[in-house]
This record gives sequence, C-alpha cells and structure tokens, in this order.
Amino acid sequence: MTSSRRILARAASSATLALVAGCTVGPDFKAPEAPIDAGYTADQLPKQTAAAAVAGGNAERLVDGQDIPGDWWALYHSEPLTKMVATALKANPDLDAAQAALREAQENVLAGDGALFPQLTGNLSGTRQKAFTPGFGSSIYNLYGATANVSYTIDVWGGTRRNIESLEAKAEFQRFQLEASYLSLTANLVTAVINEASLRGQVQATQDVIQAETKSLNTVRSQVSLGGAARADLLNQQSTLAATQATLPALQKQLAQERNQIQVYLGRFPNQDTGEQFDLAALVLPGELPISLPSKLVEQRPDVKAAEATLHAASAAIGVAIANELPQLTLTGDIGMQALQIGKLFQGRSSVWSLGAGATGTIFDGGTLLHTKRAADAAYDQAAAQYRSTVLSAFQDVANALRALTTDADALQAELAAETAAADSLALAQAQLQVGGISYLTLLTAEQNYQQARIGLVKAQAARYADTAALFQALGGGWWNRTDVAAKDRGAAQQNNAAL
Repeated sequence: MTSSRRILARAASSATLALVAGCTVGPDFKAPEAPIDAGYTADQLPKQTAAAAVAGGNAERLVDGQDIPGDWWALYHSEPLTKMVATALKANPDLDAAQAALREAQENVLAGDGALFPQLTGNLSGTRQKAFTPGFGSSIYNLYGATANVSYTIDVWGGTRRNIESLEAKAEFQRFQLEASYLSLTANLVTAVINEASLRGQVQATQDVIQAETKSLNTVRSQVSLGGAARADLLNQQSTLAATQATLPALQKQLAQERNQIQVYLGRFPNQDTGEQFDLAALVLPGELPISLPSKLVEQRPDVKAAEATLHAASAAIGVAIANELPQLTLTGDIGMQALQIGKLFQGRSSVWSLGAGATGTIFDGGTLLHTKRAADAAYDQAAAQYRSTVLSAFQDVANALRALTTDADALQAELAAETAAADSLALAQAQLQVGGISYLTLLTAEQNYQQARIGLVKAQAARYADTAALFQALGGGWWNRTDVAAKDRGAAQQNNAAL
C-alpha cells in the first residue's frame, strides 16, 4: 500500500505543476467605467420645489451626493406603511423566488469548483470466467477485484477556471436580480399605498360634490315649486347630479382593485385584507431628497449591476470556447487488488496498479468549435449593447423623476389655487341662486368647475408622494444600506459558501 500511495502522490504532484504552469485563455474581464459626460438634465433644475399649503405640498430640497437610506419608505413617517413593507418582505412569493434563484446559482458555483479536483471512483467486482490455454485445456475460475480510479483533466488552458468565472458572474447576476426584486416590491407597494390614498381621497371628493349638488337640487326644486325657476332647470340639475353619482362606482372599483393588489404584494389572498387604510394627509413628504452623482448611479442601480454581471459571464464564456478548441490533457491512475479467492483479495501480492496520461484534440468537427467561439463573441457583443441600454434607461428614469418632482410641485400649487377659487365660486353661486341673483347656467358651471378642481387637487397631491418614491427607486433604493432580515440571510449564505 505504501508504493500505491507514493504513486498517487507523484501523480498529484505532476498535475499540480502542470496546472501552475498552465495559462488562462480568453479575455480578462474589466468592468465598464462609469460614463464621464453623462448627466440627468440638459438644463439646470431648481434645487428646491415649489410649496403649497396643503398635505403633500411642502417644498422638497434636492441634495447632491447625499446617501440613500435602505429603508427610504420610513421617510414618509407612516408606521402602518413601514409595518406593511416589513410584512411584504417576509411573505412576498416573488422575493422568495429570487432568493431561491440566488441559492441555486451559488450552488452551481460550488459544483463547478469540483472540476478543479481529481475525480476518485471505486469499484468492487466478482466474475466467474472460463479460459482456454493451448496444451492445458480449459479452466474455470473466479476473479475478484477491488479498484480505485483517479482521473484528472488538467486545466492547462484555464477553460475550467473560465467556466467557474462564468458561474460566479451568473451568481452575481442573481444577487442583483434579488436586489432588483426587493426594490421593485418596496417601490410598487409604496406606490400602491399612495394610489389607494389618492383613490380614497377622490371618492371622498366626489361624495362632497354629490352632497353640494344635492343641496343645489333641493334649492332648484324649491324655486320650481314657487315659480321662480323652470322645470327644465330642475331636470338639468338632476342630470348633473346623476352624472356625478355615476363616476363614484368607477372610483370605488379602482379602490377595491388597488387594495387587492396590495394584498398580493403582502403575500395574501384578497379575502385576507386586514383593513389597513391610508390617507394622503397621514403621509409626510420628505423635506430633503438625495441626488446621487451621475458617476455613482451605475454602481447603485441593481439592473445595471445585473447587466454588468451578464457581460462578465459572456466574457468568461469566450475563454471557455477558446479552451475547448485546444488539446486537453488527462491523467489517470488505477490502484486495486485482484485475486482468484475472495479471502486473498487484500493480501499484499494481489495488488495491481496502472498510471497513464493522454492528450486529446479535435482534428475535424465540421466547424462546431469555431462557430461556438464566434457565437460566444456575438453573445458578448449583445451583452455589451444591453449593458449600455440599461445604463441609458437608468439615467432616463432619474431624469424623468427629477422633472416630475419640479413640474408636479408647480401643478399642485396651481391645483390648490384652482380648487380654492372653484369652492368660493360655488358657494357664491349657491347663495346667489337662492335669492335669484344668477342664472341656473352659472350654477352648473360652478358645480362642474368645483368637481374637476377637487379631483385634480387630490391627484396632484398623490403625484408629489409618488414622484418621491419614483426618485428613490430610480436611484437604486439604497440596497447597499439594507439591514433587513433578507439581506442578513443573503450575507450568511455567502459566508457559508466561502467557507466551503
């Protein structure tokens, strides 16, 4: 057995020397540099938005270079919202699927690492044979064997290492896909809550308008009975009231559907709605908003980092394709025992061994390896173009969010002025109608203006909150500052993999 171990040691030593002397073919990946001349807007945006004296109307100041908190939704200062996000992070199935995909990719990396080590297999056999020997005749005997086989394909050209590099890049892709799923879930949930609050406000505004129009209808009805108004005016007011009432079911349907969507984000069925309700006035609009430097955006966006990982995997695949075109060197060794009687199988004289080496290379394959290499080159070009497209989209998202912050703040200011004027106009028209000071047409106009202004004001308020969430999402959501359970689990999994 001592000689057998010596043989194995020599084989392992030879393989190690060959591996050290080997090279790694294919391009060494270098992450694309951040765009130098990129920016968010062609013109200079104001550093502070306009303000309006209404919920969601405070001015927001844009702070260049400020970091983004991992729990940015907490800036709305809504405890129910914060609890809801925490629930979604624990129960949302899409997030669970992304975490499982990351674990799968990490295990594939560990599986790929195994190709760097020799493969050891064992075999036990027993056969009964008949052999013919000239001059001695035939004989029947038993042959027992116990062997161990070692096979090692030396990674001379680095193809195995490039494949592991590709697997690691794919795991990195899944890691950032998880971060993207996390960001999408939190941003979509916050936006859904804002939409729910907006729809609830629109329902309330419509009910207030209905109440005002009902009051006007009663006034017209009284005037008709006294002969101070025509029956046509009564019919017109009834028609106006009915038209306003007809808009209410559509808003209530949207509100119910938004609540159903929220339950899905929370990992619940629609009938498991626990009744949380949100109002725009209960949400606080952050006073300061971080604006990441353009050079930092590509490091913060999960989708950009995922695209970079895809580009890395495509680069490594080129090395794998090149290595497959070159000869492969394999070392093999067999150590075992053979005996005619099983009781003598493990005696010293029954030992057998063999040691071999072989090199294989493709002479003709109809161009398979050549075109596989060219396909890998094309895949890299595709990944590079997709990376550039993702970067452009990232800057577009931030630019759109910044523009929305400014214009929607101006819009809210204008909507508040319009709603105030419309409310005053309607109150005056109702008072004047009672004393016959205006025509009925003036009242209808005032009612229609007030309805549109109330709904417009609620939508403008919601837009301010939604724009803020869109900006945080466009800037990457602060995933690098996460302290939630999912991030800790991910870190623990990475540490365990490193230990292995």
